[in-house]
Amino acid sequence: AVLCELAGAAGITAHLRSDRRHIKDRDVELLRKTVRTRLNLEMAATDDMVRMAAHVVPDLVTLVQERPNELTTEGGLDVALNLAHVERVVRSHGHAGIPIHLFVDPEMEQVRAAAKTGALGVELNTGRYAEARGAEDAARELAKLAEAARAARKMSLHVAAGHGLNYLNVASVGAISEITELNIGHALISRALLTGLPSAVGDMLRAMRGDFG
Repeated sequence: AVLCELAGAAGITAHLRSDRRHIKDRDVELLRKTVRTRLNLEMAATDDMVRMAAHVVPDLVTLVQERPNELTTEGGLDVALNLAHVERVVRSHGHAGIPIHLFVDPEMEQVRAAAKTGALGVELNTGRYAEARGAEDAARELAKLAEAARAARKMSLHVAAGHGLNYLNVASVGAISEITELNIGHALISRALLTGLPSAVGDMLRAMRGDFG
């Protein structure tokens, strides 16, 4: 986390899963003491996670969908279907003074539902764009992201994006003016195994600006 910040990262995102099979509670506590930019804690919309967030007090909480057997987050949080529950969780975090983002698919129904919960913003799921096969498919998914981002901003929501972004596909998402934050993990850490974190972060920052390669 320190190396990423020194290399220019504007924040650190960590996903504390309910089953704790990735990072543990102690990892989050250490990150809270270490991170000097912004600590974004991804978590499921559960009472256990609400208590953990109240204990750690990250700078931001992003509520995500969790399934027991997934390797990583698969799909956005269905806010429209679970509006009352998500709204209650957002209020609980609000009582602790923690702003909330909701990780949602770039669908108008989900963006509108997110705006009703009192959340500060949304993180648009770029997974379908990242997995698109061919330029036409990618352009279609990118257009959905742009439309959802514009709608979210009109609803006074902060707009972030992430999931599956890498050095080759990130520039087009970064060019959407309404999106002011990009959360990237796997591609950056994979590259860091070969180049080290400072170089990997610097390359990603250039890629976001369209200067990579």
